[in-house]
Formats: sequence, structure tokens, C-alpha cells
Amino acid sequence: MRKLLVLALALALAGAGTVAWLWRGPGPAANTIAVVVPEGASLTRAAGVLEAAGAIRSAPAFLLFARLFGGEPRIRAGEYEVPARASAAEVLHLLRAGRTLQRFVTIPEGMPSILVQERLAASPLLTGPAPLPPEGSVLPDSYSYQRGESRAALVRRMQEAMAQTLATLWAQRKPASAVATPEEAIILASIVEKETGLPAERRMVAGVYTNRLRLGMPLQADPTVIYPVTKGRPLGRRILRSELRARNGYNTYAEAGLPIGPIANPGRESIAAVLDPAPTDALYFVARGDGGHVFAATLAEHNANVRRWYALRRARGEM
Repeated sequence: MRKLLVLALALALAGAGTVAWLWRGPGPAANTIAVVVPEGASLTRAAGVLEAAGAIRSAPAFLLFARLFGGEPRIRAGEYEVPARASAAEVLHLLRAGRTLQRFVTIPEGMPSILVQERLAASPLLTGPAPLPPEGSVLPDSYSYQRGESRAALVRRMQEAMAQTLATLWAQRKPASAVATPEEAIILASIVEKETGLPAERRMVAGVYTNRLRLGMPLQADPTVIYPVTKGRPLGRRILRSELRARNGYNTYAEAGLPIGPIANPGRESIAAVLDPAPTDALYFVARGDGGHVFAATLAEHNANVRRWYALRRARGEM
């Protein structure tokens, strides 16, 4: 009798050890595995996906243990990175915590739509064709996405972000702003974005263009001359005289006022700058050689600044 009790206890301990090993022992994955849990998937469906990917040994056993040790846990859809040899318990914890794998695509401030399209097309984990969004319609930012998400859906999220940001900033615009509509704000902000890479200068550049608009002076912004030639790509050479004279709706040397559309996708700070420009009497600005600009209120002062800039470029061997 005693021998039978010892044998029964041994079998029970062995069974418990097997259960513990199946639940907390090393998993079957020899390497890290990326697993996508579909939107709206139940734990049962997720278990099937995990077993098919080789992340767990048995979907039925995984479900049984999950319910024994944690009830019916809520899980979050998305892409998960299951570490090599992760136990079933660790996999369940990963799903319950919703620690999805984060992938990002970054749209820099001032990126034209043609390059946005190319960037999305080059992301191999997105699906479907990459649409060409209307210029100025997407908000530059870093956007997370899941493996298999459509490029069109990601563009829609970028456009929704721009619409929401523009609506918020437009409601905060100051009387000093010279733009009459949100669309005009995007157009002018796109010029400001292309004219300066220094955050501290945005409101000052916006102030110069605001003054010119109010006086009816041409904006004379080089990026507006380049845009119809390259659609926002770098020109790679000096602007031609013929391009400075061209009347195409964008050239702000040939025509006063704003161009007919944006020339890039401006960021939040450039939009805010044109809606609250710096108070200034400056009408001109030119590069000063360190990435920034020097501003002037009179043409004589501006011409002197231009001469200094040309002298610096000659000293550098750039002219």
C-alpha cells in the first residue's frame, strides 16, 4: 500500500512538473519571431496564430493554461516580437501587456509630397500603392504603423493629423497675421519652412513675408521658383533667369501675393509662425553663412548684407 502511495505521488509530481515545463519552460522558437495578432482577434485565434508561427508548442494547451492562471485575458491586436525560447507564460504576458512592436515612418518638416510618396513606397512592410497626397495636406511627424497596414491608410492618418493641427492653430491666430484662410496659412507656412531651417527664425521670416504681403510687394522666395521645376526635389543648380521670369502661379518674383498652392508640407511650428508672426519692420533677409539669416528694413541695408554674403562665399571658393 505504501509503495502504491509513493508511486501515485511520484506520478502526480511528474505531471505537475510537465505542466510547469509546458507553461514556464523554454518555448519552441529558436530565434526571435514577429507575430501579427489581427484586429478583433480572440485569445483562441491568437493562440492559433502563435502556434502556426512557432512561438508556442500547442494552442489548446496555451488556452488551457491561460484560463487556469489568468482567466480570459484581454489582448491587444498588433505585431509582437516574441523572444527566442520565450515560455508560454511569457508570451501570454506579452499579449496581455499589449507590448506591440512599434514601427515608424518619419516625415520631416518641409518634405514635399512627391518625396512623402517615395518614402511610403520604400517601406516594405506597408501594403498597397502609395498615393501622392495633395501638397501641404500631411503633417510632418513620426507615425507608427503595423506590418501589413496600407499606405493609403497611413496617408489618411497623416492628413487627419494636419487637419486637426491646422484647425487648432487657426483658432489661435493673431490679428498680425496676413493670411485670410487656413489654406493661405499652409501656403505661406510652406514657404517659411523652405526658407529657414532654424526654429528660432521662423516667426521672423514669417514677419518679413507678412510685411511684404501687406505692402503688396512680391515675396521673392527662391523656393517658389524652384517648385514648378522640380515639384519639391532639390534643383541642384542655380536658378535660371528664364525661371525667375516664368509666370506659372508659383513664381513669387514674377507675381505679387501668395503662390497658387503650397510648395511643401509645413510643420506645426511654421504654421504657428505665420499665424503669429514676429513684430518687425524688416522687409529683406539674406544668408549670413552659418545657417541663419540677417534681416534688413531698407534695400540699402539689404544690399550691404548681400555684398557681405557674396564676399564670404568668394572667400570659401563657392563663387
